[in-house]
Amino acid sequence: MSKRYAKSIAAHAIAKRLMPGGVNSPVRAYQAVGRLPITMASGSGCTVTDVDGNAYIDYVGSFGPLIAGHAVDEVIAAINKAARHGTSFGMPTELETQLAQAVVGAVPGIDVVRFVNSGTEATMSAMRVARGATGRSKIVKAIGGYHGHSDALLVQAGSGATTLGSPSSPGVPEAIARTTLLVPYNDLSAVEQLIAEQGDDIAAVLIEPIAGNMGCVPPADGYLEGLRKVCDGSGVLLIFDEVMTGFRVAYGGAQALYHVKPDLTALGKVVGGGLPCAAYGGRDDLMRRVAPDGPIYQAGTLSGNPLAMAAGLATLELLQGDEAYAQLEQTSAHLAAGLEKAAADAKVGITVGRVGSMLTPFFTDTPVTDYAGATACDTEAFGRFFCAMLDAGVVLPPSQFEAWFVSLAHTDEAIEATIAAAAKAFKVVAKSA
Repeated sequence: MSKRYAKSIAAHAIAKRLMPGGVNSPVRAYQAVGRLPITMASGSGCTVTDVDGNAYIDYVGSFGPLIAGHAVDEVIAAINKAARHGTSFGMPTELETQLAQAVVGAVPGIDVVRFVNSGTEATMSAMRVARGATGRSKIVKAIGGYHGHSDALLVQAGSGATTLGSPSSPGVPEAIARTTLLVPYNDLSAVEQLIAEQGDDIAAVLIEPIAGNMGCVPPADGYLEGLRKVCDGSGVLLIFDEVMTGFRVAYGGAQALYHVKPDLTALGKVVGGGLPCAAYGGRDDLMRRVAPDGPIYQAGTLSGNPLAMAAGLATLELLQGDEAYAQLEQTSAHLAAGLEKAAADAKVGITVGRVGSMLTPFFTDTPVTDYAGATACDTEAFGRFFCAMLDAGVVLPPSQFEAWFVSLAHTDEAIEATIAAAAKAFKVVAKSA
């Protein structure tokens, strides 16, 4: 790395002595792209600036929450206003009720909601409700689907686990891992067969309605509808992990976009407006089993934190109406088309997976429909592309198996600059092939 990144290099050296890999989430270490991570100092709109003063057009977006952009005035004002009244109480606030009203009003499958602090908590808690309600122990998930790092779900996981070549983890007891059943994403017949064979032991099918943790992979036509039908016929609950897609692909999430209502839903990222916040919710009869209304226990000291509630409310207000999502669709389609043309001009084979403002350029000329297709991509080519884009002033998620996120702050000028940088980066990839 050049002198351009000198302060980031120094900062990372200190961080590595204090934290595993010098980071607090593995993919941030940039190991998959063969370089040291850059250390951020600030963000504004669609750009971030590192400690060396280098500015970048940002498609990480904190891995999804910043749908409005960095340091948006309305969100910062809401956080500041809440903070002046106190940062945490361990008691109810009206902000919790206001955000709950917004969530219940927006997400078709949620009648009652409980706020937590992370997507891991949300999926783990939804899974506990499913098991408690059905009296069954097993959960079906897709190979390569990442639903947080709780023991039962860290089996054949995507996202950073795939990036690091560790689809499961030491420390997960075999007895717990055996309660998780695996199927390929987008393979409805595999789910039907599994439920036919073991349905009496299966509490739920847990699925990302749009896969985002193997890269952005849309559901096949009829896939989600088929899952709903097979679950309805077997007493198995359907859980949508919308930690990534909730309020991202549509105001009511992927379930509103595809008109398929799950029994339980996990939310995160956008719902907290960039602060630590997530939620799980679902049918009234299921959620009333959660303590203190029922016997299924879940708690959290900072759950419903007023700063996070305020940030979430301010963000959701910016997304109401059709205008915001129309803008996100137009901007994201412009970017996807530009990437495809730039790659074709450089004779580099890519396939862009996109739904709304989530997209992934896969370094393969074969359509990607599942984990096997994603992991067949040329990850070395992606690494070269990533480094060339970073040096050109565009920062991407540092893994082939992550989605890019477009925000309301991405202007046409920023998209055109990104496409121009990509045209040069694809040439670098082609030259080194």
